Amino acid sequence: MLVLGIDPGSIYCGYGCIETDGKRIVHVTSGRISLSRSDPLAVRLKNLYSALNDVIAQYSPDVSAVEQVFFAKSVKSALSLGQARGVTLAAIAATGIPVYEYSALEVKKTVVGYGRAEKAQVQKMVTVLLGLKHKPGQDDADALAVAICHAHSRKGLKKVKGEE
Repeated sequence: MLVLGIDPGSIYCGYGCIETDGKRIVHVTSGRISLSRSDPLAVRLKNLYSALNDVIAQYSPDVSAVEQVFFAKSVKSALSLGQARGVTLAAIAATGIPVYEYSALEVKKTVVGYGRAEKAQVQKMVTVLLGLKHKPGQDDADALAVAICHAHSRKGLKKVKGEE
């Protein structure tokens, strides 16, 4: 099963694909979609939709996992993040790929063992769990952590075993 993890954002959106057979997890790809701060939000959202479509078309994931909104520094950034999440969910849903959502607390608890872990701890554990030679960027690591969380969840295990 190929799992696409997404850490949505209106400026930076992390993505990561892993492959799992229910026993082991292998890194397939990861990266960050960078959107121009100087573009109006509508243009950034259109570009995000297009870039996510490209990632989905290139890797053809079986399932996707998206991080839920946790907090934002201001009302304006919360609204922008919510809109970016909406575009992310719409891009995935348009392909028919199942979408699962996990809170940052669930993701961190699954990957690090502690729900209030710092970003650096998530990066380190993602690096270790996937046997990566280099530490991924924060957005990439967060997206990979979401994918790992799904692979370890009961929902992910059911999908691997074909029980859905």
